[in-house]
Amino acid sequence: MLGNFTYHNPTRLHFGPEALSHLAGELKNYGPRVQLIYGGGSIKKSGLYDQVIAILKEAGKEIFEDPGVMPNPTVEKLYEGCRIARENNVDLLLAVGGGSCCDYAKGVAVSAWCDEDPWKKYYLRMEEPAGRILPVGCVLTMVGTGSEMNGGSVITNHQEKLKIGHVFGPEVFPKFSILNPNYTLTLPKYQMVAGIYDIMSHICEQYFSDTDDTTSDYLMEGLMRSLIHSSRIAVQDPQNYEARSNIMWIATWALNTLVAQGKTTDWMVHMLGQSVGAYTDATHGMTLSAVSLPYYRHILPYGVHQFQKFAVNVWGVDPAGKSDEEVAQAGLAAMEAWMKELDLAMDLKSLGVTQDMLEGIAKGTFVMKGGYKVLSPQEILAVLQESL
Repeated sequence: MLGNFTYHNPTRLHFGPEALSHLAGELKNYGPRVQLIYGGGSIKKSGLYDQVIAILKEAGKEIFEDPGVMPNPTVEKLYEGCRIARENNVDLLLAVGGGSCCDYAKGVAVSAWCDEDPWKKYYLRMEEPAGRILPVGCVLTMVGTGSEMNGGSVITNHQEKLKIGHVFGPEVFPKFSILNPNYTLTLPKYQMVAGIYDIMSHICEQYFSDTDDTTSDYLMEGLMRSLIHSSRIAVQDPQNYEARSNIMWIATWALNTLVAQGKTTDWMVHMLGQSVGAYTDATHGMTLSAVSLPYYRHILPYGVHQFQKFAVNVWGVDPAGKSDEEVAQAGLAAMEAWMKELDLAMDLKSLGVTQDMLEGIAKGTFVMKGGYKVLSPQEILAVLQESL
């Protein structure tokens, strides 16, 4: 493990079929005014909304509803949430939904009492919060982002055609998160597999960096093998609790900062996918799947050693009689076959991207420097072209 690091994760997780029973105890730690954040109404159809409302009322909380959080939360929605929080001087932001609700809640947490435009301060200039930060709690209904145990908040500005994520420090992490795998069982297959690939991408983007033989790599290889195994079961039997619970747990550990320790990390796939999302509003996990293989094949020659490990330790490729590069290529081929098995988006055309969008998408792609190859603007455009 090269380098120095400090690891701290302040989020308390409650996991399992009875996880919601812990909400009442958590609510005792906060004041009486709760901003209830949720999306398009699926929690009302499932009955979860009524359960949460009952717990909030039993705890004597005053509820200020903030519905309508979209899959890619917009800057306009962020401003609306800030207004609700300020006008009602709320004490807790309670997000009930998927990763977008959690992301949005953290955006509101740092922005509600910000004395300037939070889009410019946090998402363009990437400054850190210095003033009042509202506490966040999450009740998770969809897995993939890991937002329930990290400081990430992704916001989309359609006018500027930018989708930007800011990873805030531990002071912005949810104070608690409630994870009941049963809440994920009604998710449509398309959303389920998109979430599964989001998890895989999170792990890969940390795995494909650095050259040291790190414990983090071994942890990630185990998470990836478990994800592949459980994903195959879940696709065939979406109601399989064991598979869905494993996927939920993997998603949390994929991006709660643990496996990033000792790694520089490489988030170019997310930068490419987010820029695509700014233009198309396509499902996040699908934007990642559409650009991943062209990107990894582009950087493979610069990190053959890690791609070779990935092939052997994750996909079980037999290295006998093959060069390291041949083994590495076989690993990506195995990954491609699994992606097709899940019926993921394998190109950008299927997400509505057209040739005339590519230059703008390339310009909106932030360049990251933690990987094996720092891409030039021309290389970014080439990867997008190969993804089309």
